[in-house]
Amino acid sequence: MSGVRDELSVRKALVPIGDLLRTASMRGPAKDLLRTIPEGPGIIAEIKRASPSRGWIRRDLDAVATAAAYLAGGAWAISVLTEGRSFGGSLADLSDIRAAFPEATLLRKDFVLDEYMLAESRAHGADLVLLMVSVLGEKTGEMAALAVSHRLEPLVEARDAAEITIAVRSGARLIGINNRNLDTLAVDLSTGTRLLPLLPAGAYPVVESGISTAEQVRGFHRAGARLFLIGESLAGSKDPADTIRGYVGK
Repeated sequence: MSGVRDELSVRKALVPIGDLLRTASMRGPAKDLLRTIPEGPGIIAEIKRASPSRGWIRRDLDAVATAAAYLAGGAWAISVLTEGRSFGGSLADLSDIRAAFPEATLLRKDFVLDEYMLAESRAHGADLVLLMVSVLGEKTGEMAALAVSHRLEPLVEARDAAEITIAVRSGARLIGINNRNLDTLAVDLSTGTRLLPLLPAGAYPVVESGISTAEQVRGFHRAGARLFLIGESLAGSKDPADTIRGYVGK
């Protein structure tokens, strides 16, 4: 996390938040994204070159070409990892995908720490932004409200019952359940099974991490999940469009 803060300090020195806000103002109004969530499983397909658990997954991944394949397969949204040290991503990936696909729904996934990063997300073309309770703690609600003010839909991520409580209290409509233990990096799909029933009726549950089969998608969907954030199994797929079609049952 210290590396994320160091790089953020550099970006703040190079690009004042006022410049970001001017660029963001040209992105137009917020999209009414929740109305577009399908009744069947919706896939948030991730642009992911590397991860702390696996190292490089696909060093040569072309962000725009990969996004095109994801959209062709029927992905509801594209998640763009913009953190560089551990995941091989960049804000340029987000900007490039937005330029190539003006109507696509884009999520910025990073260790979002403050309002500068929200302005940065919107300026580079994001519609949604990931907010991690494990990073923000009790500041999550404040950041969720700020995200909305920046015309971003917050996806608030939780890992356990205590974090679910904070996520629900934040007022976010999209609540993610991360099956990955961020301390050990181990994945346990039973996390989603245990935590889904804790979400209120008005929430749109998002299951994150470890999904690699259509059977897993269907099982979680029957249990109440609406969206699925999937990265590694798609990044390593020879035909990601076909893989997504399998996930959504097409």
